[in-house]
Amino acid sequence: MSFKYAIIGCGRISPNHIAAALENNLEIVALCDIEESKMDNIIEKFNLPTDTKKYVNYKEMLQAEKPELVGICTESGKHGQIALDCIEAGANLIIEKPIALSLEEADLIIKKANEKNIKVSACHQNRFNKSVQKIREAVEQNRFGRLMHGTAHIRWNRGEEYYKQAPWRGTWEQDGGALMNQCIHNIDLLRWMMGDEITEVVGMTDNLIHGFIDAEDLGMALVKFTNGSYGIIEGTTNIYPQNLEETLYIFGEKGTVKAGGKSVNLIEEWAFADKLDDAEEVKEKYHENPPNVYGFGHTPLYTDVIDAIKNGRQPYVTAVDGRNALELVLAIYKSAAEGKSVKLPLEKCSTLDFKGRFDR
Repeated sequence: MSFKYAIIGCGRISPNHIAAALENNLEIVALCDIEESKMDNIIEKFNLPTDTKKYVNYKEMLQAEKPELVGICTESGKHGQIALDCIEAGANLIIEKPIALSLEEADLIIKKANEKNIKVSACHQNRFNKSVQKIREAVEQNRFGRLMHGTAHIRWNRGEEYYKQAPWRGTWEQDGGALMNQCIHNIDLLRWMMGDEITEVVGMTDNLIHGFIDAEDLGMALVKFTNGSYGIIEGTTNIYPQNLEETLYIFGEKGTVKAGGKSVNLIEEWAFADKLDDAEEVKEKYHENPPNVYGFGHTPLYTDVIDAIKNGRQPYVTAVDGRNALELVLAIYKSAAEGKSVKLPLEKCSTLDFKGRFDR
């Protein structure tokens, strides 16, 4: 049985969603974007039927097409409201990261989806990387013993040209900065691997060389997890001259792991006291070389969500997971703005709280 699928937002990330939808045999009933040319580009790129429905108003699309699954790929600041409208219309959702830009909206998405029995997945596709799945298995089998600390490094480059392509990028209203846009995937992985529950966050953020955006191009944080372990986050879009790496380290009493590459798609260190597997074999077997930082995770994420809808279970990556990643980024912003540590959980916080932070 094939689900009726529609996508809202046909910008930079949308081809990954369309490709995943096609690979999962979804019936693409409609595309929606305020710019018709972007929809035409998708139709041409994927050789979709020329009569594929195109909408500039997503509410009209929801009403007319009644899609069963919708991918939301608009600017980040619109994710929350569009998601709520889709849930109201009875559509299951895959929401590009971040799930929303305020905790209030994220909480409302979770609440409404539960009330209507709608499946919502936050698109943190790197959880499906072969390397990440292997590390997660080791965490779940308690091979690390006591977790001590983990670190997430995102050392990327984004120049002025990138921000000119889409003026919403780097704004507090529709995006946030490096941590919210580029680094949230690895921040999600760190939180997930280290036990999810957080006690306290200390952060610093700055805008060093991106005077043409509102938000940060550098973010650093210390995280104290409830289980007694610690996390370090380093995220930047200032690396000369191009993307360098996205790296995740996990240090436990009985194990050390490093996942690296452009987007945590390679296992570079693998050492466990239990000697259950050969490190060189693991490195070779769990090695992927994707063409870009988006990796190969969208297709399995879509496969999982389709199965979750069919079998009435929660997706592997839930809306709560999306909220957790959002909460951690907002906690770093809050700590940096207030110059003191922030206790979690956070009830209310939004990127809009930090408007004017780096105004010169």
